[in-house]
Amino acid sequence: MEKQRDMDWWVSIPKVELHAHLNGSIRGSTLLELARGLGEKGTIVFSDVEHAILKDDRSLQEVFKLFDLIHIVTTDHKILTRITQEVVEDFAAENVVYLELRTTPKRNDLIGMSKRSYMEAVVKGLRAVATVEVDLAPRDLGTGNPVNSCAITDLCDGTARKKIYVRLLLSIDRRETTASAMETVELALEMRDLGVAGIDLSGNPIVGEWATFLPALKFAREQGLSITLHCGEVPNPVEINAMLDFLPGRIGHACFFGEEEWRKLKSCKIPVEICLTSNIRTETISSVDVHHFVDLYNAEHPTVLCTDDSGVFSTSLSGEYILASSAFGRSYAFYEYEYRLLNGLGRSEMFRLARKAIEFIFADDAVKRELGEIFESAARKLDL
Repeated sequence: MEKQRDMDWWVSIPKVELHAHLNGSIRGSTLLELARGLGEKGTIVFSDVEHAILKDDRSLQEVFKLFDLIHIVTTDHKILTRITQEVVEDFAAENVVYLELRTTPKRNDLIGMSKRSYMEAVVKGLRAVATVEVDLAPRDLGTGNPVNSCAITDLCDGTARKKIYVRLLLSIDRRETTASAMETVELALEMRDLGVAGIDLSGNPIVGEWATFLPALKFAREQGLSITLHCGEVPNPVEINAMLDFLPGRIGHACFFGEEEWRKLKSCKIPVEICLTSNIRTETISSVDVHHFVDLYNAEHPTVLCTDDSGVFSTSLSGEYILASSAFGRSYAFYEYEYRLLNGLGRSEMFRLARKAIEFIFADDAVKRELGEIFESAARKLDL
């Protein structure tokens, strides 16, 4: 009972999620259902993936097997719409009040899927969310109100309801060409009125060259889109330094930084999207007690806790906060110079860490003010 009350508290605090891959956040129950259907059609051998889907503590090999399965099931417009709706509802259920959802627009000529129709299916899923009001539209510069908010939320009866702010990030896959990357940026620009706020660079970190994507990323920045980069997922100091020199709005992971890269990162104050469970499950960090979050926290560097792929890694944003709060305090108790951290990751400090994330979102000042009010109200209720 005490454990449940503790979990309830972490769920109750408002949270900001800035590094969530749409397809990796799919519900396990949905993936199991879809995989069983594919098995019945003969598309896959269901027994090959059933065990991996049902497990929570998946091996790295099983994680990759799930990603292969997810790639198959998400090349379908209706399934994509369903997944989007469920993912947003799941984040809202654990009191995520602001969500940046990233996904790579796919093309599948066999079923008539273009990058645009892929993203239209995603937006349709956002419009289908029924458990909360979804604020997806950008703000009108004159009024500060959402543009076409009724068309997006289908909630114009004046009834006050719980709200989640959602912004979309279009991902450039590292397998893409310069032309394909530019196509993704152009699509992002065309869909800004539907909540697209920026561009992400992601995919297999050992594939592709930074120079391939740089023209598209520069163009995106020139057009006012925000940029976040998967950076330092593998040892590659030349690319890491080039990415830091680009000065993106944020970076994700930062698992393989050397001393020079850490100095540059801290000097530039580039916010880092921290994905604890993901880093441990993918074995990019050996254990949670040596995670670089500790050093960044002590250095008061901009950081935000995130899930990466909540479905694949069987985690939640509340779970990531619990992990950060408990593991780091316990693990670093033996080092005198870390006592500030040991004593500093209580509930009040974690709440402040969650609220600090507002500064790093890819949305306008009006949204930041509204989120600030949500956190202030929560702080009063929780006596923090």
